[in-house]
Amino acid sequence: MLVLVVYDIPDDKRRQKLATFLEGHGRRVQYSVFECFISLADMKKLHEKVKRQVKPAEDNVRFYWIAADSLPKALTIGSSPPEPPPRAYII
Repeated sequence: MLVLVVYDIPDDKRRQKLATFLEGHGRRVQYSVFECFISLADMKKLHEKVKRQVKPAEDNVRFYWIAADSLPKALTIGSSPPEPPPRAYII
Protein backbone atom coordinates (compact mmCIF):
# COMPACT_ATOMS: atom_id res chain seq x y z
CA MET A 1 0.00 0.00 0.00
CA LEU A 2 1.06 3.60 -0.44
CA VAL A 3 1.77 5.64 2.66
CA LEU A 4 2.19 9.35 2.14
CA VAL A 5 4.43 10.98 4.76
CA VAL A 6 4.30 14.77 4.89
CA TYR A 7 5.97 17.05 7.37
CA ASP A 8 6.56 20.63 8.42
CA ILE A 9 9.58 20.94 10.71
CA PRO A 10 10.96 24.43 11.42
CA ASP A 11 14.36 23.27 12.69
CA ASP A 12 16.81 22.69 9.81
CA LYS A 13 18.81 19.97 11.59
CA ARG A 14 15.75 17.91 12.62
CA ARG A 15 14.16 18.38 9.19
CA GLN A 16 17.29 17.17 7.37
CA LYS A 17 17.69 14.23 9.75
CA LEU A 18 14.10 13.14 9.14
CA ALA A 19 14.42 13.53 5.36
CA THR A 20 17.58 11.41 5.33
CA PHE A 21 15.86 8.78 7.46
CA LEU A 22 12.77 8.70 5.20
CA GLU A 23 14.91 8.31 2.07
CA GLY A 24 15.57 4.79 3.32
CA HIS A 25 11.85 4.04 3.37
CA GLY A 26 10.38 5.70 0.31
CA ARG A 27 10.71 8.08 -2.60
CA ARG A 28 10.90 11.82 -2.07
CA VAL A 29 8.37 13.48 -4.38
CA GLN A 30 8.43 17.00 -2.95
CA TYR A 31 10.64 18.81 -0.47
CA SER A 32 8.67 17.55 2.55
CA VAL A 33 6.66 14.70 1.02
CA PHE A 34 7.58 11.02 0.69
CA GLU A 35 5.74 8.14 -0.99
CA CYS A 36 6.40 4.88 0.83
CA PHE A 37 5.09 1.56 -0.45
CA ILE A 38 4.87 -0.35 2.83
CA SER A 39 2.39 -2.45 4.77
CA LEU A 40 0.12 -1.09 7.48
CA ALA A 41 2.27 -2.85 10.10
CA ASP A 42 5.41 -1.23 8.66
CA MET A 43 3.66 2.15 8.62
CA LYS A 44 2.99 1.82 12.34
CA LYS A 45 6.65 0.91 12.97
CA LEU A 46 7.81 3.84 10.87
CA HIS A 47 5.43 6.13 12.78
CA GLU A 48 6.98 5.04 16.09
CA LYS A 49 10.53 5.63 14.80
CA VAL A 50 9.64 9.07 13.45
CA LYS A 51 7.87 9.97 16.69
CA ARG A 52 11.19 9.55 18.54
CA GLN A 53 12.94 11.98 16.16
CA VAL A 54 10.60 14.96 16.25
CA LYS A 55 9.34 17.47 18.79
CA PRO A 56 5.52 17.32 18.78
CA ALA A 57 5.23 20.80 20.27
CA GLU A 58 7.10 22.28 17.27
CA ASP A 59 6.86 19.77 14.42
CA ASN A 60 4.00 18.42 12.33
CA VAL A 61 4.31 14.99 10.68
CA ARG A 62 1.39 13.17 9.04
CA PHE A 63 1.06 9.64 7.68
CA TYR A 64 -1.70 9.02 5.15
CA TRP A 65 -2.70 5.48 4.18
CA ILE A 66 -3.69 5.46 0.49
CA ALA A 67 -5.82 2.51 -0.62
CA ALA A 68 -4.65 0.48 -3.64
CA ASP A 69 -7.76 1.36 -5.64
CA SER A 70 -6.93 5.06 -5.25
CA LEU A 71 -3.55 4.86 -7.02
CA PRO A 72 -4.94 4.68 -10.57
CA LYS A 73 -7.03 7.77 -9.79
CA ALA A 74 -4.00 9.92 -8.86
CA LEU A 75 -3.48 12.93 -11.10
CA THR A 76 -0.08 14.61 -11.40
CA ILE A 77 1.45 17.57 -13.19
CA GLY A 78 5.19 17.65 -13.72
CA SER A 79 5.93 14.15 -12.45
CA SER A 80 4.94 10.56 -12.98
CA PRO A 81 2.05 9.11 -10.97
CA PRO A 82 2.84 7.07 -7.87
CA GLU A 83 3.86 3.52 -8.63
CA PRO A 84 5.39 0.84 -6.45
CA PRO A 85 9.08 0.08 -6.78
CA PRO A 86 10.09 -3.04 -8.75
CA ARG A 87 9.71 -6.33 -6.89
CA ALA A 88 13.25 -7.30 -7.89
CA TYR A 89 16.36 -5.69 -9.28
CA ILE A 90 18.70 -7.40 -11.75
CA ILE A 91 22.34 -6.62 -11.13
